[in-house]
Amino acid sequence: MQRRHLVALAGLAIAGASALTAPAWAQSNEIKIAHIYSKTGPLEAYGKQTQTGFMMGLDYATGGTMTVNGKKIVVIEKDDQGKPDLGKSLLAAAYADDKAALAVGPTSSGVALAMLPVAEEYKKILLVEPAVADSITGDKWNKYIFRTGRNSSQDAISNAVAVDKPGVTVATLAQDNAFGRDGVKAFKDALKKAKLAHEEYLPPATTDFTAGAQRLIDKLKDQPGRKIIWIVWAGAGNPFKIVDLDLKRYNIEIATGGNILPAMAAYKALPGMEGAAYYYFGIPKNPVNEAMVSMHYKEFKTPPDFFTAGGFSAAMAVVTALKKTGGDTNTNKLISAMEGMSFDTPKGKMTFRKEDHQAMQSMYHFKIKVDPAFAWGVPELVHEIKPEEMDIPIRNKR
Repeated sequence: MQRRHLVALAGLAIAGASALTAPAWAQSNEIKIAHIYSKTGPLEAYGKQTQTGFMMGLDYATGGTMTVNGKKIVVIEKDDQGKPDLGKSLLAAAYADDKAALAVGPTSSGVALAMLPVAEEYKKILLVEPAVADSITGDKWNKYIFRTGRNSSQDAISNAVAVDKPGVTVATLAQDNAFGRDGVKAFKDALKKAKLAHEEYLPPATTDFTAGAQRLIDKLKDQPGRKIIWIVWAGAGNPFKIVDLDLKRYNIEIATGGNILPAMAAYKALPGMEGAAYYYFGIPKNPVNEAMVSMHYKEFKTPPDFFTAGGFSAAMAVVTALKKTGGDTNTNKLISAMEGMSFDTPKGKMTFRKEDHQAMQSMYHFKIKVDPAFAWGVPELVHEIKPEEMDIPIRNKR
């Protein structure tokens, strides 16, 4: 009797062990990636584009299988609402509870800065896309952070290439946050020939730009030569409204970087305006961009946008790294694979710089053309600014 009881217990133990090992085995056959972004909040439009691009990019990079080396890619989406504390706790939950091998995101620089220590604590990769602040791959960086998104220096230095000429006086208009201040600092550092007359910072949710614009006009109106207000702005609010304040009377021009297509509707009033863009669907000529444009038109009947390209690039980086490790998600193996790694994107080739894991990438000097066929000012390529033409500083303490 006792022996039969022991056999039954042993049978239960074996059944219990196999019940425990089955899910563990199933998990090992999956690669979980957390995508934390602004599904809602002030940067919702950017977040949605990134998500679309990321899923399209995974599909393209895996040849439609959503697998690498027989392992299924599972994307876990989380909405940080643009709130730093929420982003931080969502990333911790993704690593600890969801067992995500790595994470991608977020949309906001403020949220990204709150997340960096979490990646370090859990010793897992955070691939930053599209948050821009220099400090993410600068003084707040740690070795678990990679970024496919451009940084403030890439934005600013490429824009400086477009406007930095002798006899030019510039004033800047930016949001009073990490994105705005880092952008202006990098722009200022990149100016070698032009003179900077004033920096104007306004609350991120500003809708009435009159007072700020008046301060800018007062600083510029009596300056000799060419006068430019360089704008760095993200999310709600339309700083281009300042054109209505009769800037032409003082021969003051506007310059800015590229933006999402709805925001570039304001550029229609600025034919001839120059700047530098991270992406515009009509500019790069390569097979990956052609594939993304065609996929996007097929699904949405519209062209892909600024942040769609970023999400797609992040997916290309992730799959390229996983292919290099044979689907192994061990963090140290991924870091070794990704440092110095080049990968194809809709913008052409990007390379993760070994020193700070920032993706070196082309930017596009453009001039705005008005075309009645488009609801936005069309950025026509003046010159592709290649990575080697931009001296992007390494700002971390590695």
